[in-house]
Amino acid sequence: MTGSGGVVIRPATPDDHDAIWDILRPVYRAGETYCIPRDITRDEALADWFAAPFTAFVALAGGRVLGTSHVGRNRAGGGAHVANASFATHPAGRGKGIARALAGHAKSWAQAQGFRAMQFNFVVSTNSDAVHLWQTVGFEVVGRLPEAFLHPQLGPVDALVMFHILKGETNEL
Repeated sequence: MTGSGGVVIRPATPDDHDAIWDILRPVYRAGETYCIPRDITRDEALADWFAAPFTAFVALAGGRVLGTSHVGRNRAGGGAHVANASFATHPAGRGKGIARALAGHAKSWAQAQGFRAMQFNFVVSTNSDAVHLWQTVGFEVVGRLPEAFLHPQLGPVDALVMFHILKGETNEL
């Protein structure tokens, strides 16, 4: 699939593991946006990123993997119609539409799989670029968890729950 700005998004394969780890490692080590142990190993991180019920994707620009996402069911049973996703962009891909292309792809993929909505359970409120992007692609803040995230520099900060109905949407960004 080709996204906006010539970004190509495709399912990730084991051949992408090094590139995905190069993207995830600095994000996880910084500890500012994900509830992942900062000292997570490569193998643990990749096992988590590729774990069911999620499908992992990579975004390429200029033939280079510059972003990754994984999209899947948020919860089982009565919540199985709601998707969840996580995203990360390589520093060299920031400001190039990689995250926006991944977000559009995640929404389109989720809708094609039969999901009726998407929910982000824990968006760190200080991750202002992500919060802004998710809002520009249709997500709303539907909840605030006071001081739910322990930021390594700022201390306790809020986490946001964000939600977006997919039904009937064209998902063109």
